[in-house]
Amino acid sequence: MNKNYDIAIIGAGVVGSAIARELSRFELKIAVFEKEMDVSFGTSCRNSGVVHSGINYLPGTNRAWLDVKGNAMMDKLCAELKVPIKRIGKLTVALTEEDLPGLHKQHDQGKANGVAGMELMKNDAMQKIQPGVQGFLGLWTPSSAIISPYGLTIALAENAHANGVDFYLNSEVTALKKQEQGGFEISIKESGTYTAKVLINAAGLHADELSRMLGVDAPAVWACRGEYYVLDKRLSGSLRTLIYPVPGPNDPGLGIHLTPTVDGNILIGPSASYIPDENRENYRATKEIMPCLKSEGLRMLPDLSASDFIRNFAGNRPKLSPPEIGGNTEFLIEDVKSVPGFIHLLGIESPGLTSSPAIAEYVRDMVKTHITLTPKANFISERPGFVGHFSELPEEQRMDMIASEPEYGEIICRCERITKKEVRDAIENPFGAAALLSIKYRARTMMGRCQGGFCVPRITRMLRDEYGYMPKDYMLRNERSPMFVGRVREVAR
Repeated sequence: MNKNYDIAIIGAGVVGSAIARELSRFELKIAVFEKEMDVSFGTSCRNSGVVHSGINYLPGTNRAWLDVKGNAMMDKLCAELKVPIKRIGKLTVALTEEDLPGLHKQHDQGKANGVAGMELMKNDAMQKIQPGVQGFLGLWTPSSAIISPYGLTIALAENAHANGVDFYLNSEVTALKKQEQGGFEISIKESGTYTAKVLINAAGLHADELSRMLGVDAPAVWACRGEYYVLDKRLSGSLRTLIYPVPGPNDPGLGIHLTPTVDGNILIGPSASYIPDENRENYRATKEIMPCLKSEGLRMLPDLSASDFIRNFAGNRPKLSPPEIGGNTEFLIEDVKSVPGFIHLLGIESPGLTSSPAIAEYVRDMVKTHITLTPKANFISERPGFVGHFSELPEEQRMDMIASEPEYGEIICRCERITKKEVRDAIENPFGAAALLSIKYRARTMMGRCQGGFCVPRITRMLRDEYGYMPKDYMLRNERSPMFVGRVREVAR
């Protein structure tokens, strides 16, 4: 096992994975350390999946220019990595006269940030984009888009891995030390010490803690929980675009809104509630917020029925603005002068997903001041496979694929029409990630109306019969979430 690297990256969320992919273009030995059992198990899989245009952020800030640049990079990146993206645009809507100053501020910021195609429009023009939309003035941003956040993160990481990056999952950093001769020692729980010439801290909710391990006086990261409802695909197509309210100046988020997803569901949310420091990774939806989201959904989509609310979830933003202030602060992306070779990224909340490819290039330019970057002659830019899911392919193509691979003809997930071959590809992922969520995020099983009632028994049986799983091996997310506990009755295979 190699334990000496040129670059070490802590955190395999969308930003860490984007940095890993960008640096994999060069002749470097790179390691990524992730404390979870798979990439994208934190903030990167628990958000709206929106590619933002750049109207929400003050001109001249990292948040603004990285957002606009990342947005412009996203089509090419998604084409290379076979990740679906839909440019459906966004309406930010003023519901009252009190909202108008905020709406005009976003329009002015968008102009200054170079956001293309913006248009202020009255309700009759908005109706042509989204029939039934409320409000008397809206700001249309056609460059806004939707994407699968976990799909992009997984694709970035797997492509980085294909280009030689070593990913160490289930590898929690317990200590960091600056070496006297230069470089860093990284102590990993249960697997020992590694070294790197350059260390990049992209640990999200825990980035401040890691920086302090090296004696860096990093600002505190505050966890701000956003809760969501997921609506059934029955409503697919009823929302043609993103519709956002005008956020208040001190709101910690962009407001509760309806968000169509690339897979056909609609999300209601997110809320925004600061949570205690010791609960940074408490992702539970709460009984206080869920009724509020349901009420808001019914207000915006009056035809909703109780059965349309198929599940809920929450994600925590890593904010640098404390609860008593709220609002949003600047991204902190710093080549720390007091600790040469150490680069840390703090407070990368929204638009972190949109900005991720631009952040990767920004960090790359910092890295090259510490280490020589020699381009690879054989960099692999494209990820194998096809965009989307098997069921979305043309019928003739599906029939040809079934003829050559019969497992494409066997359905494992009835709600989402996911085939056995897609599940097998997810199980045999390049990282060997073995949690049930690893299969879910790669193949989209367990995400339909029955929320796994049909597919989980079939996946469980497949893992047992074809991969030798024992009851103790089944984990939903990590070792603290076993699928089977207590006495388990063995049945004949």
